[in-house]
This record gives sequence, C-alpha cells and structure tokens, in this order.
Amino acid sequence: MKVRLLWLPLALAACSPSPAPPAAPSPSATATPAPGAAAIDASVLPQYHWRLSDATDSAGKRIDALFIRADKPLSLDFSANRLNVVNSCNSITGSYSISDGQIEIGQMAHTLMACPDPALASLDDAISQRLQGKLKVTLQTGEASPRLQLVAANGDTLTFVGEPTAETRYGGPGETIFLEVSAQTVPCSHPLIPDKQCLNVRERHFDEHGLQTGTPGEWQPLNQPIEGYTHEPGIRNVLRIKRFAIKNPPADAPNTAYVLDMVVESEKVAQ
Repeated sequence: MKVRLLWLPLALAACSPSPAPPAAPSPSATATPAPGAAAIDASVLPQYHWRLSDATDSAGKRIDALFIRADKPLSLDFSANRLNVVNSCNSITGSYSISDGQIEIGQMAHTLMACPDPALASLDDAISQRLQGKLKVTLQTGEASPRLQLVAANGDTLTFVGEPTAETRYGGPGETIFLEVSAQTVPCSHPLIPDKQCLNVRERHFDEHGLQTGTPGEWQPLNQPIEGYTHEPGIRNVLRIKRFAIKNPPADAPNTAYVLDMVVESEKVAQ
C-alpha cells in the first residue's frame, strides 16, 4: 500500500539550503519588558525544540490530559512569527507576538486527521485551549537547558525545556535533499561491527509542485543513521532530509549529518 501525504507539493522546498535561524527577533516578536520584568530574547525561541516537561492548574495539580504519550511529549517549535505544536494528534499552528512580558497567540489552525485513540484525539483540544490569547511568558537561559514557562489567565502553567535544533547543534543551516529508502537494508562494511546492515538509499528530485524531476541517483548503502528516522523492514519511504556539514569531526567519524525533516511518501512492499 502506497501512501503519499497530501501536503507533498508544499513539502518540496527544492533542494536548496534552508533558511538560517533568525539572528535577531522580528518586529512581531520583539519583547518589551514590563516594569520589573526581565526582557524576553525572542530570537532564542527558534533555536530550540521546546518539550513540555510540566503542566499544572491553578491548584498545582498536574494536567494529565497533556501527557498522553511519554515517548512523544508535546513540543513547541517557533519561527520568526509562527508557533507549531508537535506530537499532538493533528498538526497545529498559529501566529504569535511577544511584548510586555506576555506572549499573544493568534487563532490556532489544525489539520483534520482522525486519531483512533480517544485520549490522543482529545490532546488537540487540551493544548489548543491553553495556547490562546495572552499568556505570561518567562524564559530562563542561564542553565544547561533553557526553560520556557507560559502562564494562562486561569493559572494553568506550562513549563517547557529547550532542546537545540539541528541548525543550532550544527552551527548553521542545512541543505534540503530527498532520499528514497529501500524497504530492505543491505550489508555494508564496518571495522568494528561484523555483518553490519545499512539503509539502502538513493537521492530523488522534485519540483515545487511535488512532481518528480530528473533521474534518481544510484542506490548505495548509507553507513550512518538518519537522526529521527526509524526504519521498518518492508516499508519503502521517501524522506525530506536536512543535510549538515559537521565541523571538525572526530577521526573516522562522518563529516556529514542527516536529520529527518518529513516523511513525504511511504509504501509497503510485498516480500
């Protein structure tokens, strides 16, 4: 069975370098502190994935509805003026601006995918109703992991821990490419791992409408992992990848990193 995501044409950002993380806050996200409040450096927000680590109501009780999947916690991703919710049932996005120690979130839009798990399906509402209007915002960056806290008018408090994005970790923008991953792995050589199996990949090319262009590259083993991708035998995938150059890699280590951006096509292949 072949599954092609409906947003494939929008996902194909022609194999060109991705925009670098903003060097300074955009006008819509410039933070002006209220009297006695610390300024929020909004340019820090796009440099991290913000993983939800704690959520309590006004009585200090944990909001369990926001912690449905321990392996995939809710996260926030920021761009210059957009906020995206990650790991909910549907994709959720909205505009935002920061001023006077508050973040103001515009009306959130989301896709309409049905989720069979009722608890997961209710996650969309649980997070959307807490990300609306004006919330008090604080950002702590002096620790090893920065912390972002949002407090709603009703006292609900959401605390997020920042995990560096790939652009932050690798010190610059990556190049967007598309790799087709074969349904089955192939043997590959490794000095320390006998009988090692590697992903079998080839590069693909698409135009801005999601139509294939040119000739696919040659199949070859990829002797390193793709960050964020777990291969399932028997499933062929086409992946949108961010490829980063690694500065000063250790001896015998790869000088390139591959990070999964999106699965744009998936097909179960008969054995």
